[in-house]
Amino acid sequence: MVLPEPVKSLPPERETTIDLTTWDLSMISLEYNQKGILLPKPPTTAGQGHHAVVERLASSLARALGRFYPYAGRLAVTPGSNAGGESIVISLCCSMEGAEFVHAVAPGVTVADVISTPLRLRTPGVQVRSFFSLDGLHGVDAAVGSHPLLAAQVTELADGFFVAMSLSHVVADGTAFWHLFNTWSEISRRGCDGAISSPLPVHRRWFLDGCPVPVPLPFSRQEDIPVNRRTDEHPSSVKEECFLNFPAEMIKKLKAKANAEMPGTSISSLQALLAHLWIAVCRARRLAPDQRTAYVLAVGCRGRVDGLPAAYAGNAVARVEAVSTAGEILERGLGWAASLLNRAVASFDVASERGRHASWRQRPSFLRVPSRPTATAMMVGGSPWFDAYGNDFGWGRPVGVQSGPANKMDGTATAFEGRSGGGSMALEVCLPPEVLARLVADEEFMRHTAQ
Repeated sequence: MVLPEPVKSLPPERETTIDLTTWDLSMISLEYNQKGILLPKPPTTAGQGHHAVVERLASSLARALGRFYPYAGRLAVTPGSNAGGESIVISLCCSMEGAEFVHAVAPGVTVADVISTPLRLRTPGVQVRSFFSLDGLHGVDAAVGSHPLLAAQVTELADGFFVAMSLSHVVADGTAFWHLFNTWSEISRRGCDGAISSPLPVHRRWFLDGCPVPVPLPFSRQEDIPVNRRTDEHPSSVKEECFLNFPAEMIKKLKAKANAEMPGTSISSLQALLAHLWIAVCRARRLAPDQRTAYVLAVGCRGRVDGLPAAYAGNAVARVEAVSTAGEILERGLGWAASLLNRAVASFDVASERGRHASWRQRPSFLRVPSRPTATAMMVGGSPWFDAYGNDFGWGRPVGVQSGPANKMDGTATAFEGRSGGGSMALEVCLPPEVLARLVADEEFMRHTAQ
């Protein structure tokens, strides 16, 4: 266990118990967020080898945890005071018990083995799964078994390192996840006495005015919270992944084409890319023209909801959905599909989001990966604006980024910044083997990628 190292610049009055918001609690049925980076082989210290590098990573994580100290705590469950029946309250106890730190060695694995080229398909879990600690755990498991909320694993490869984090989705979204990762790498890069530019996280949660705090859950025990467990043996879970890189010039062409087809609509680069994927996946799935297809997008609420600072360290994500038929997606083209995504994002309304917060107590809903996902839906997570490739721990920028097997299903796509920067983007796409094989054989789709 790595314990938080006190930070002198922080005020002594720290949070001891953090009440979780409905944004947080709605994530309790999801698995831990898993992301990791591939780093080149670091220089060795005379007489110490890579042991000194691992010690450096552990000590810098302790200093980063000094800023993100709630993540070193545990979830606490207490009886609620729901007048309508039995209830429980799940809170974040800032107990400073620590984060798990694992040092592993995979001497027969190279960086090239881990990096997925555009045409290389890989079965999830065969190799990458072992690079992530706490794999298979859901948020509710942390409440039941007092598991750590955060685990870091440093895996030595034959010619590099894989540095991974697993963080409970109950306490942080992707923005907060990468804020911690960036802080950790900056502290490692600058050393003990170096000034840190990464902003201090804001741990105090945002609540709707008048919302009961803490928010009760209408269950007699935490085990009653609905969870869909990952079962690799079930046919519906058989899937493969590929990692697709899209150069900046191809992204610009897609964006220009989408906007030219839909004048008056300000379609973003990411919306154009996701629409490009939507069209290709509809083709690869061989959907009937009248088949309904939906695309679920995550909308960040920082900057959209008053009172939410940029460094907010909890969950602040809303879901929106674009719906069409496969025939329309294929016939109407890139601009029309992208405009559906654009309108879905624009449909986010602060008043409606406040209404969802207000009604959640009476009708709680939990995000879950379906036990039997439909073969028509798509969902995108992550963001190309998360600074994954800025995580230089002191001996060079990452050469790759990967996510773990958590929270994936048929139709899941994870967006990353592109390896070459400058507006490039990447998508990690998860589909059944035969569908993914057709996707990467689709010349119209693949000509926009970096082969």
